[in-house]
Amino acid sequence: MARTPSKFRQGDVARAVKAVVAAGVEIREVVVDTDGKIRVIAGKPANGAAPWPQNEWDSVYEPDQAAIRASVR
Repeated sequence: MARTPSKFRQGDVARAVKAVVAAGVEIREVVVDTDGKIRVIAGKPANGAAPWPQNEWDSVYEPDQAAIRASVR
């Protein structure tokens, strides 16, 4: 039985997020609807939470490297 074609790809989401970050907008969340529509919600993360899990090694990076790492995500 063949799988149905996906309505979106991970690369589609990555391109949308990178475009928003390049425009200098903070991302609150990314939502992908069942029909494949990608919505990037602008704003600060809820409750001041980081947009990704923190790691004890994050403090090892110099601030410039941490900024570069955050902008790639």
